[in-house]
Amino acid sequence: MSHRNARLTVHGRRLLIQRVCSGRPVAHVAAEMGISRATAHKWVRRWQAEGDPGLFDRSSRPRTTPHRTAPGTEAAVCGLRQARKLGPARIGPILGLPASTVHRILTRHGLNRLAWLDRPTGEPVRRYERSRPGELVHVDIKKLGNIPDGGGWRTVGRTTGNQNRQNTTDLRKSCKPVIGYSYIHSAVDDHSRLAYSEVLADERQHTAIGFWQRAHAFFTGHGVTVERVLTDNGSCYKSKLFTQALTADGITHKRIRPYRPQTNGKVERFNRTLQEEWAYLRPYTSNDERTAALADFLHSYNHHRCHTALDGKPPISRVNNPAGQYI
Repeated sequence: MSHRNARLTVHGRRLLIQRVCSGRPVAHVAAEMGISRATAHKWVRRWQAEGDPGLFDRSSRPRTTPHRTAPGTEAAVCGLRQARKLGPARIGPILGLPASTVHRILTRHGLNRLAWLDRPTGEPVRRYERSRPGELVHVDIKKLGNIPDGGGWRTVGRTTGNQNRQNTTDLRKSCKPVIGYSYIHSAVDDHSRLAYSEVLADERQHTAIGFWQRAHAFFTGHGVTVERVLTDNGSCYKSKLFTQALTADGITHKRIRPYRPQTNGKVERFNRTLQEEWAYLRPYTSNDERTAALADFLHSYNHHRCHTALDGKPPISRVNNPAGQYI
């Protein structure tokens, strides 16, 4: 393989062949070009055998590896990794192999990172992406505890936080104030990762239907025609009314297999981003303040925040006709 100090590039090798073919001695040409006679003869032989393609670099990988670990041993390493989730330092003593050898085996089979494995089955995670916006939209709900007016105990301490809870609500359970929860309904396009979210009071079927109607209008406004919606098996999504609301717009409703949230992984990962970059980003003094900050986060996420799955570009870059593109 060529390197930064290589004397010959492909162009240089062609010059070498031209000079040799003109009748000049190989030794003289090699001296002019600052290479050894053996190197010059090597490129001449390759050109004679393969023609112009023979002047390009080849892989430095050996054709045979006689000392490579036996296939049966590699299978045993992979089996321990997938079944027991062990690392190289623990697999090595079990099979009598150096940890470095185990690590190379795991890397060769794509098992060196546990994050790349499906935890229940131990199989490598299968990633997919739809080919166009709107072909599949993931929908899910994230439950967050409400923030009392003035801030919760994590922000202002136990004493003040408990006082804020007492002053915020009249609801009581076992003599303790009940702040309740907020439900963040989210929809994420599989291809573009364009996202829409709302903070709502519950996760009932009529609430979920209303959210989807507004989310559908959001995607339509960005030129995205929704074809399928994928949800989990929550009660609001299992209701006939929710499916009928989708069918009325010509949308197919799909539900994931029970106990397999990985299938809906794109919106599950978006829920984690919501927590890290919005819900728990900074101390909020009230639930209304946190809710008001959601709009700015969504705009930043869709239009400015780089996405690793999109080669560092924001989701709006994959939308067919984002607002204002042709103005």
